Amino acid sequence: MAGSDADTDVDSEARRELARECALAGVDAAHPATVVRERVALDAGREHLRVGDETIALGDYEEVVVLGGGNAASQVAAALEDVLGETLSGGVVVTDDPAETARVDVLPGDHPVPSERGVASTRDLLDAADAVGPDTLVLAVVTGGASALLPAPAAGITLSDLRETTDALLDSGATIHEVNAVRKHCSALKGGRLAARLASARVATLVFSDVVGDDLSVIGSGPTVPDPSTYADALAVLDDYDVSVPEAVRTHLEGGAAGEREETPGAGDPAFAGVSTHVLATNRTAVDAAAERAREAGYEPLVLSTRVRGEAREAAKTHVAVAEEALSTGDPAEPPCVVVSGGECTVTVRGSGEGGPNLEFALSAALELDGEAALCALDTDGIDGATDAAGAVVDGETITDRRAARRALRANDALPALDDADALVTTGATGTNVNDLRVLVVG
Repeated sequence: MAGSDADTDVDSEARRELARECALAGVDAAHPATVVRERVALDAGREHLRVGDETIALGDYEEVVVLGGGNAASQVAAALEDVLGETLSGGVVVTDDPAETARVDVLPGDHPVPSERGVASTRDLLDAADAVGPDTLVLAVVTGGASALLPAPAAGITLSDLRETTDALLDSGATIHEVNAVRKHCSALKGGRLAARLASARVATLVFSDVVGDDLSVIGSGPTVPDPSTYADALAVLDDYDVSVPEAVRTHLEGGAAGEREETPGAGDPAFAGVSTHVLATNRTAVDAAAERAREAGYEPLVLSTRVRGEAREAAKTHVAVAEEALSTGDPAEPPCVVVSGGECTVTVRGSGEGGPNLEFALSAALELDGEAALCALDTDGIDGATDAAGAVVDGETITDRRAARRALRANDALPALDDADALVTTGATGTNVNDLRVLVVG
């Protein structure tokens, strides 16, 4: 019977399922196996390599190696092996999501907080970088997560110092631009310093962006691009957010700001003379694929933005308001419609619970959603914050105990509340990382 509770339940389930399907279609589209196949190719004679819009004559080089790191680094390396075959000499990548490779060494690291094994793996990567010469073409892989996965503490700073600093920064509410300004100035690799070590070689950097606006100096802390930030900028971040860091870190940054140590290389530095950079996948890659999946399902998609940022729980309310307006007035899209957004929200940690930006986004939305709308929010790398969940899919029926859910939000404890509601989306490591993705199904 039209309008019955059973019909409403079916409609709600269909909306939640479509939201999930669209989001996962976005993740799949950004996988390196798909992206590299489309953006990197050898010509029939195996004499020229196309990377994005650039063509590189392979006859100019005696070897081609892959060096880099990030959540998706081994997947990129595996895809490059498929393209290049015997043309690829070898290489080293550091990741927390290993893929099977034949020529490139895949070494372990940890994310989002650096680890001892990450330090050891990065040391091997730097040894490989120091061994290249003018007859080497380096395919430098930089993907989301590289900042944590490639820890190379600057002289006088320990891994413990880096871990404590990273934890404090991630809890502070600072933006990724601000967090990475500090990371770059505590590293022997980040902020263009890897390019300096590779200066004798030809370098083509392959980037999978997990940063709003795709700022190359921020993605993976910009190991092969000029760094516009300074030691003074890094100190300002600590002061602006009242971040307490180990004495060794503050002393190191203060010494740099006083001119006692060399700045990270900036624009015009000769280290970048032989470097070209190619952004192969971004948040827009995932957003467009999610929108296309909605179109295939018969819904009119609307891309709201790929640059949504700010406090996750507040951004969620704005998305709910979009759904309410669509249902009430037909603006900005006439239901049935699917609204897609991307970007990177943050969480200012005040409690000691389990969660991440997408889980807080979803729980906050679940408290506000009413009527014919469902939302899926997830991190495309499959790991939201430090949890085992990618995100969650919710609607107005997800939360039954609203007081308990609000308490969970205040304690930054969104994961248990959404787990109890059977709302979690769990994918495991996805093999990619192009930031956060949200799909709102209306009507």
